[in-house]
Amino acid sequence: MEGAPRMNNTSNADALQSRDDPQATQGRVVEPGAVDLAHGAILYLDDITVSFDGFRALNKLSLMIETGELRCIIGPNGAGKTTMMDVITGKTRADTGTAFFGQNIDLARLTEAEIAHAGIGRKFQKPTVFEHHTVFENLELAMKTDKRVRHSLMIELDSEQGDKIAATLALIQLGDSADRPAGLLSHGQKQWLEIGMLLMQEPQLLLLDEPVAGMTDDETERTAELCNTLAGLHSLVVVEHDMDFVTRIARKVTVLHEGSVLAEGSMDTVQNDQRVIEVYLGR
Repeated sequence: MEGAPRMNNTSNADALQSRDDPQATQGRVVEPGAVDLAHGAILYLDDITVSFDGFRALNKLSLMIETGELRCIIGPNGAGKTTMMDVITGKTRADTGTAFFGQNIDLARLTEAEIAHAGIGRKFQKPTVFEHHTVFENLELAMKTDKRVRHSLMIELDSEQGDKIAATLALIQLGDSADRPAGLLSHGQKQWLEIGMLLMQEPQLLLLDEPVAGMTDDETERTAELCNTLAGLHSLVVVEHDMDFVTRIARKVTVLHEGSVLAEGSMDTVQNDQRVIEVYLGR
């Protein structure tokens, strides 16, 4: 696969060392700036195959995401979109193939928690927020810091942390709701809050699973604005069925079908691909 870690001799040596010595990879994960993005790509999936009881959810899937890119992933139900995200986040292990975060971090060597700490954040379709806590408290609890109860709930925020929460509130357009219990937010606002909670973890790569499902037209529009704002500041992979929303944010689109890449390119390119029309858009 073009651009994959094995193409660079130095990176390949690092990768081999990581496989032989799990602590080598884990040591880089916990250090600031550990992800090697020198070649401009943040995620490599190469020949990933995953089978469940004989069914191939992923079939030699290869994918590369550039640093700062906003990539949309579309495809029919059962195409492998969720399994792909499960592999990236460590929830599912690939039968064959490799998954790298940057040039040097072999995701197969890490737990789900270690992958999140390394800088990959995932938002599921259904928002999961602390409904009895305020919006501000949700962001505070999600902050990338010592998560021990004593530290999280009993130590006052310093000015830098307060500024970070304020900036995130402004970004997700919930500044006016900072003191509201999260349970009183609309569905769309809960989605934005969860994205904000992920941002408090300082991820470099964000995986968003159907972020506009169940939203009003206005909420969908504001979510498109948020995704476009985040692109470049972070790398985003957005899995979505709402084609109007995808059209608003798409720079590059990957179409999955039966666990493999069926087509890839601009929205116009994939919309006019006869194979995509037959298996997905024409339905």
